[in-house]
Amino acid sequence: MGIWKLLNRILRYVMPYRWLVVATLLLTLLGSVLAQVNAVVLDRAVDAINVLDQQPSMSWASALRILTIISAILLGKEVLAAVVNFFRRYYGERMRIFVNRDLSLQVIKHVLTFRMAFFTSTGNEAGRLQARIDKGVASTSMAVNSFFIDILPLFTSAVLALVLMFMANVFVGLVALAIVPVYFYVTYIQAERMRDGRRGIYEGQQAVSQNILNIIESIPVVKSFNREQIEHDRQQEVQDRLTNLQLSTRKKSYFFTGMKGFLEQIGTVLVIILTAYLVLIDYPGMTIGKIMYHVMLFANVSAPIRQLHRIYDDLNDALIYSEDLFGLMEGTEEVEQTGDYHPEEVTGRFEVKDVDFTYPNGVKALHDVSMVIEPGKITALVGMSGAGKSTVVNLLDKFYHPDSGEICFDGVPIDQWDTQWLRDHIGLVMQKNHIFDGTIEENILYGNPKATHEDVVRAAKQAFLYDQVMQLPEGFNSSALRLSGGQQQRVAIARLFIKDPAVIILDEPTASLDAIATEQIKASIDAIKKGRTVIIISHNLGQIIDADQLYVLEEGRVVQSGKPAEVYQQGGVYKEIFDASARSMNADKIAEVMDN
Repeated sequence: MGIWKLLNRILRYVMPYRWLVVATLLLTLLGSVLAQVNAVVLDRAVDAINVLDQQPSMSWASALRILTIISAILLGKEVLAAVVNFFRRYYGERMRIFVNRDLSLQVIKHVLTFRMAFFTSTGNEAGRLQARIDKGVASTSMAVNSFFIDILPLFTSAVLALVLMFMANVFVGLVALAIVPVYFYVTYIQAERMRDGRRGIYEGQQAVSQNILNIIESIPVVKSFNREQIEHDRQQEVQDRLTNLQLSTRKKSYFFTGMKGFLEQIGTVLVIILTAYLVLIDYPGMTIGKIMYHVMLFANVSAPIRQLHRIYDDLNDALIYSEDLFGLMEGTEEVEQTGDYHPEEVTGRFEVKDVDFTYPNGVKALHDVSMVIEPGKITALVGMSGAGKSTVVNLLDKFYHPDSGEICFDGVPIDQWDTQWLRDHIGLVMQKNHIFDGTIEENILYGNPKATHEDVVRAAKQAFLYDQVMQLPEGFNSSALRLSGGQQQRVAIARLFIKDPAVIILDEPTASLDAIATEQIKASIDAIKKGRTVIIISHNLGQIIDADQLYVLEEGRVVQSGKPAEVYQQGGVYKEIFDASARSMNADKIAEVMDN
């Protein structure tokens, strides 16, 4: 992406604030005119004082009048320039803030439409994705700031100064003009030489962010195994790579900056020499005042040159970061596909036919899987860890699409269903449910934002959470993040009750609960199961044994199916899991204690 292409893309976000653009442009033009006042005044003042000094008897009254006029003009110009620059910068920054907000909202809105596979693909980890969005939005909106607050005023002033130089003397104007393309060429070479370094720094910053996020998320494990030093060393290795890239890139930047500063000084020296020579040979229109006039105007021409290396660095950062940002905002290949089928009623029958599925990382999770999940019944998915149980659930909820085969819901291919409509009728409780930063009531209402407070209370009671919430000082207004793991799981189950869906999917719903809580939740779930399609994944025998239908998975294949008692009699994987679970609970001794 080039600078003009970047600015063209940004323009669509700037245009809603065109009145700010117009105001900034007008103020920029006025500020550029004011920037030339010093040169014009100094030109006239030097010549006037020179004429006055050559008179046989100098008039102090005339000198005082000249100095008064000069002071009044320069001070008045500074006051006006201060007012103009204040509003120009304020309007420019106001525009940048609005563009920053709009970019942030747009990228989040678009990312939310992406399919689940995008978020589980390599390179799209949470820390890296956050860095891409944060850096992209910040750098792109800063490009707006650089253009309207820095570049535009500087170049408007430079062009106006060049025009004045050419009007005063063509030869001096040509010398000033000749320096500019050389400087821009050096700047272009600098950008090309530093492009790979900037890209490396960008990727390094993503790696640092991801590594920090990993450390924070895994801090209990790090602490329990005393692995603080290992994590520190790993972070230092990532940080050292980034540091070396930054130092190398900065070294190149300073080299080219020094070269450009040298070119600027050469221009100043040439202007001084040429104007002095023209004065000495009495060239028409060239006076001593014109020497200062041209030197000051050339300073206005070279002002963008002095600032360009910093601005160009910012723009090149924006070019690197905005490629990924606009890739996210404009990409359509990752957008979740949806159909338009949305019937008035949902029966809740799933039919999985010869389904194969491979995750984005290349791991094949399902092989030729077929099953029927009947409405109004409980279907249990059983198998060892990694057998593919949760993968089946992900496919039923349209988080992913199968490589081959077909999944039908109520007799209609699931791809034809309106995705939001489908998910509105499916309630999902996972082993680990996310709790948002907000109150307990807000987290429960996530299941149905239109529900009332009474609905929230009812759902909390059904999830056996109400009494614990009422013991908190602020009740349902307490922060949900303060709850324990088991209480947070009850919040997730309360969401299920308040959503009241036709299909319920339970993926280890009581894994983090104690025995009494598990029994309470089981009773609540048993009550909500009636008349609904229920799919359950659990290692809890008490929940599996209640199932009407059982599917046993092993290494991504369905190896057994039928009623729990029938499948147990068949032997095989299910019997091994069932017997192992019974032994792990000391079922024999428990029975003895209960008999006694």
